[in-house]
Amino acid sequence: MAELTLRGVILGALITLVFTAANVYLGLKIGLTFATSIPAAVISMAVLRLFSTGTILENNIVQTIASAAGTLSAIIFVLPGLVIIGWWQGFPYWLSAFTIATGGILGVMYSVPLRRALVTGSDLPYPEGVAAAEVLKVGAGSREGLEENKRGLSAILASALAAASFSIIAKTRILAEEAATFFKFGAGATSVSTSFSMALIGVGHLVGLSVGVAMFIGLLISWIGIVPYLTTPVPVGADLADLVGTTFRMKARFIGAGTIGVAAIWTLLKILGPIVSGIRSALAANATRKAGHAADLDITERDLPISIVGGTIILALLPIAVLLWIFAQGGPIAANPVPVIGLTLAYVLVAGIVIASVCGYMAGLIGASNSPISGVGILAVLGASLMLAAIYGSGGNDPAQTQALIAYALFTTAIVFGIATISNDNLQDLKTGQLVGATPWKQQVALVLGVIFGALVIPPVLDLLNSAFGFAGAPGAGENALPAPQAALISALAKGVLGGDLDWGLIGIGAGIGAVVILIDELLGKAGKLRLPPLAVGMGIYLPMALTLLIPVGALIGHVYNRWALRQAHPEFAERMGVLMATGFIVGESLFGVAFAGIVASTDSNAPLALVGESDWAVPLTILLFAGVIAALYAKLRNWAGSPLN
Repeated sequence: MAELTLRGVILGALITLVFTAANVYLGLKIGLTFATSIPAAVISMAVLRLFSTGTILENNIVQTIASAAGTLSAIIFVLPGLVIIGWWQGFPYWLSAFTIATGGILGVMYSVPLRRALVTGSDLPYPEGVAAAEVLKVGAGSREGLEENKRGLSAILASALAAASFSIIAKTRILAEEAATFFKFGAGATSVSTSFSMALIGVGHLVGLSVGVAMFIGLLISWIGIVPYLTTPVPVGADLADLVGTTFRMKARFIGAGTIGVAAIWTLLKILGPIVSGIRSALAANATRKAGHAADLDITERDLPISIVGGTIILALLPIAVLLWIFAQGGPIAANPVPVIGLTLAYVLVAGIVIASVCGYMAGLIGASNSPISGVGILAVLGASLMLAAIYGSGGNDPAQTQALIAYALFTTAIVFGIATISNDNLQDLKTGQLVGATPWKQQVALVLGVIFGALVIPPVLDLLNSAFGFAGAPGAGENALPAPQAALISALAKGVLGGDLDWGLIGIGAGIGAVVILIDELLGKAGKLRLPPLAVGMGIYLPMALTLLIPVGALIGHVYNRWALRQAHPEFAERMGVLMATGFIVGESLFGVAFAGIVASTDSNAPLALVGESDWAVPLTILLFAGVIAALYAKLRNWAGSPLN
């Protein structure tokens, strides 16, 4: 069956141009990016249907290329920081492109042994990977006209249309996109908020009850415990929305980052065994291949040879060293570059392995779109900054030297962050490939191609946006400057460490919370109870409530539905129909996300579709309609899933 074809590569590259540019702009403007794998799969199926030879595996390669490049656009959470601190005035093309490409390719290489550990040898849910596979299967099966595929396609279309329609109406402001209320809580203040996102309901359904409960507990820790405590006492006449929002962004999130850090280390220790087993099985597969028995390997077990993987990782150190040496010119590191660059290479290698493993696990746990990748960026910049502070000290009196060290820390973080973003996406794609019967090494080649395409596209888009708008906080930024919130936060962290004024107490509190959650999770495991994944709790603390509240709701809905499905005549079919319904929620919102990014870019407006102003009745009307649509869709789903298959 045709898989890695020239037309598939070209189609993936063309989709990459559009999706990556849209993601860069949207991420800098509102701090969020959208998942590109499912929209790419839908577009690919539509195009390749024009050819009688189009296959499900070829469609899978197209979405793999496009999703790798689209995910790599998250590098905007770091690179604009160099402009914000005044070190760069623009984005040097080749320096930026090679930085993005080397980090991304390292991320692909690290993911090869991780596939065996975290995909084939794990029961992680991979919500977006499963959703993309279901889209591809239903798209391929609908040609055959089977009753099961007809119903599955109906479920996806119904929920996708509902999610997209709801998003469109919300953008007109007839319905509300979010609801939030701020109030005093004890001696402090807090908030309750949610976004009316059907995609989050779908993610919750796919990740399951354990992850949903863990995120809800993290949410409670953050908004009932941390935020009220940190806002005590509330100043007389204070604006509660401003007080709570600032406290969460500048303090509570650092506690969440501490929890994620400890949970990440614990997670890495727990998956170390499977990773070693994955490397061993990759070596065994390589030996089988060398012995001339490649045909004995199942097609779904043929990764890139481990010798190529290891060789690529080692060879990548040379261009990284050159990039670091070029970047270090004009700063204190240039006076004695060899030891510092050598130490930086060691940091990139070790941090890359840790971050690739943790990001892959987080993506498997909750999905690439909802994974707190900026939290990983916080940990990466802390590590790079602490390394430099250990050599040069912090809080020095020479502002020029401090700025140069901050810039070097950000540049190092950009390389590590490239590994993080790709690892966050790769294993989702490889899960999709596993479910549709793809060849892993062909997908891994496609991922490398996606990285290269993304690396070529991102720098000119960044340069164009910098010239047109600039970034908030950068020297000479105007009123219309793009906020670039994550880049500003990560830059501020590097300044805090190297300037000597970072509040380590907050990160320490988060680490303590993480240790307690790990202990509880282990005790629950020994008692045979519902587990409490520590990383999911950390995500619940770190992410805004608006992005997390509906995931536990979706998990509960999915749990209730799956219990109903088990009692049906065809339980596997009924459960799969639930997966398809959840997939449709993600598909509809993702496709509209692409379209909306284009509208925002062409109109230079945050609310290009707004027809009315904000009103008091929008939120209660939205709650009723949102709940009503979800209830009606699941009622219809039970009808489809419970009826006899003729």
